[in-house]
Amino acid sequence: MSELVFIGLGLYDEKDISLRGLEELKDADTVFAEFYTSLMPGFSIRKLEEMTGKAVKLVSRRALEEDEGQQLFEAAKKGKVAFLVPGDPLIATTHVDLRISAEKRGIKTRVIHGASAVSAVRGISGLQNYKFGKAVTIPFSEQGFVSETPYMVIMENRDRGLHTMCYLDITAEEQRYLTVKEALQTLLELEKQKKEKIITPRTLVIGVAMAGSPEPTVKAGYIEEVINYDFGAPPHTLIFPGKLHFMEAEALVTLAGAPEEVREMAE
Repeated sequence: MSELVFIGLGLYDEKDISLRGLEELKDADTVFAEFYTSLMPGFSIRKLEEMTGKAVKLVSRRALEEDEGQQLFEAAKKGKVAFLVPGDPLIATTHVDLRISAEKRGIKTRVIHGASAVSAVRGISGLQNYKFGKAVTIPFSEQGFVSETPYMVIMENRDRGLHTMCYLDITAEEQRYLTVKEALQTLLELEKQKKEKIITPRTLVIGVAMAGSPEPTVKAGYIEEVINYDFGAPPHTLIFPGKLHFMEAEALVTLAGAPEEVREMAE
């Protein structure tokens, strides 16, 4: 029977795949993987192939989006296909589209979930998951154009007392990864235009790097400090806190190096 199994790889290296995912991978006739939606800093295709005895074929963004996944569907007609995706397979809308397209073609689909930056970054920040509002991506500033969307989302969430998780843009094919510093510089430029006092040097932020790795970096503080902090290698993520519970404030001070006065911000 034709089958396409979406398997989450987790966040850091080839050891992050679940035992169930590993079993499904070993049982597959063909294995594909993509790495354009996220960065796994410690991942080695060679080591994964040695672990499983399976050859892994890389697929590009074009193959999945412009060619609508035909390469995967053709292979699935002949047997079981494992499709490896960083993080959790269905966080990226592209892969939801692929699953829908497969089912419409009569190809059975299943999902083996993996650790996601959504839960990892929020958890390691010390903030409570249920207090996050809408998330947003801060894109690269191309040819002087700066998207206003991140600024507006942060403002809307703040008005509701909610935290904002900001994904930082990546272009995997060019090995370009937006940093915390670049993202904050972009938002400060938007503040000059909007003048709503949403993003100021004294705005509290949390920067996270290498979530899911053995040594992640988490730093909370005011923008004037965090913008020059050395977060090291990507991927980076930004969080703008809303109203803080006293436990959240304590976590930011104790676990993320926030100024002691942050405790006084708790409600």
